[in-house]
Amino acid sequence: MFDTSEKLATAIAAAASNKKAHDIVLMDMRKVTLSTDYFVVCSANTATQTRAIADEIEDKLREAGVDLGHKEGYREGEWILLDYGDCVAQVFTRDSREYYALEQLWGEAVLTPYEAD
Repeated sequence: MFDTSEKLATAIAAAASNKKAHDIVLMDMRKVTLSTDYFVVCSANTATQTRAIADEIEDKLREAGVDLGHKEGYREGEWILLDYGDCVAQVFTRDSREYYALEQLWGEAVLTPYEAD
């Protein structure tokens, strides 16, 4: 388990990075909404890659003892949402990320680009 939502968000980002996700951003939602602390947003080249990224996130968090609350979009693979309560992972194909523009929609959120160690 993770003792802060920021550490959970970083673990999600690291798992996404393991599968070559790009443009990984942690969006601090704590001052924007009461529903979650962080969005972790990333992009993939194909729907197959979005599913591989989502699988890696699920596997790594399961190994750490974190239960997935809800999952959407896996079959289509254009936008996969993994809800871990305090953190929500959002894995997009490039076109879908551009279309939905979460970073602009939630413009008040503080954005922190993730860089793998």
